[in-house]
Amino acid sequence: MDKELFDYTAQKVEELLAAPSSSKVTLDAAQAWKDAIASGADADVATTALLDAIDQHHTTIDELIAFASGAAKDIMGEEVAAGMLAHAQEIKAQGAKYCDCAACTATHELLAKHGRPVL
Repeated sequence: MDKELFDYTAQKVEELLAAPSSSKVTLDAAQAWKDAIASGADADVATTALLDAIDQHHTTIDELIAFASGAAKDIMGEEVAAGMLAHAQEIKAQGAKYCDCAACTATHELLAKHGRPVL
């Protein structure tokens, strides 16, 4: 992997680790990548493992709407859930197919940069 792609990947891994919306699976995959790189593992192998893990965790816009309509109320409170639902419905009306939170955005950008665009 060339330095530019490696640096981009490292930046997106940091974004995934910092995003409050990252799932445990995403956090674990990002941390495993960092740990592998720190231990001197092959960057291509570590990156493939990361991409394989995050490629399975796309929150569709409909999943986001369902979450905001249900479980988010108990987790985040009525007001936050209502704001999330309104935002999700707005971006769906504009054609969004996936969640646009920090974790999903970083995931989609990372996958696309590595030739695995989310369709």
